[in-house]
Amino acid sequence: MFFDALAHPVTDPRPSPHALPIYVQIAELLTRDIVAGRLIDGERLPPERDMATELGVSVGTLRKALRDMGEKGLVESVQGSGNYIRAGGDTGTVYAMFRLELLEGGGLPRAQVLSVDLMDKPADLPAFGTSAQATRIRRLRSLNETIMGVEEIWLDADAGIVSEAAMSESLYATYRKELGLWIQRAEDRVSLGLVPDWAPEAYGPCPGETVGYIERLSWADAAAPIEFSRTWYDPARAVYVQRLK
Repeated sequence: MFFDALAHPVTDPRPSPHALPIYVQIAELLTRDIVAGRLIDGERLPPERDMATELGVSVGTLRKALRDMGEKGLVESVQGSGNYIRAGGDTGTVYAMFRLELLEGGGLPRAQVLSVDLMDKPADLPAFGTSAQATRIRRLRSLNETIMGVEEIWLDADAGIVSEAAMSESLYATYRKELGLWIQRAEDRVSLGLVPDWAPEAYGPCPGETVGYIERLSWADAAAPIEFSRTWYDPARAVYVQRLK
C-alpha cells in the first residue's frame, strides 16, 4: 500500500504531550519522504479521502497539511485531477537537521522526554556556550513507531532555560518559539559508542552495548556553539543520512 512504511504514523493511542500538531506531523512525514526519494517529482498522491483514512486523520486535517506543503512548493493541487508532488520546493522543515532515518528511508521523528535538569556542566563535555550550567534533556527517540535511539542534549544556560512543559517533539522549534533562538548550523561526528547506563529498557540495546553514536555541536548567531548533544542509535533500525544538494 502507498503508506506501508508509515504504519499508523499519527495515531499513537498514548500520544506524547509534546507532540506537534497532527497536520504538521503529516507534512513533516511527507516532506521527509520527498527528501528520501520515496515520493518523486510529479507523483500523484492518492485521493484525499483514501489518504486520510490510511493515515487515520480527518480529510480536513490532511488538507491543512497539504496546504502547508503547497505554500512551500512541495505539493500542487490540480482542480479535478488531484494532488501532485513537486520536489523542487522548500524541504527545510523543523526536522531538517535530523539525520536519522528508517533503513528503508524517511520516518517521522518522535521523542519521549525522560528527564529535564538544570545542572553544572560535567567536565567530560566539550566547550560550548558561556555559562557553567546547562539544561540537560534526555529523550527516547523513535521513527514512526520504531524506537531506535536515546539522546542527551545540553543547552547552555545563558542561551535560555526551557521547561519540560514548554517542549515540543522538535527542540529546535521549541527554541525558536520559547527563546527566540534559531539554530543555524550544526557539526556532527559519527562513530560507535556504548549505550549509557540510564537508557530505558524500552530502547532495546542494553547499557554497555556498542551502537551507532553521534556527537553534535550546534550554533545560533554567535561564534561559540550553544548546544551539545549525543545520540546512541541502533544501526539495525536506523541509519544516519547526509544528503548534499
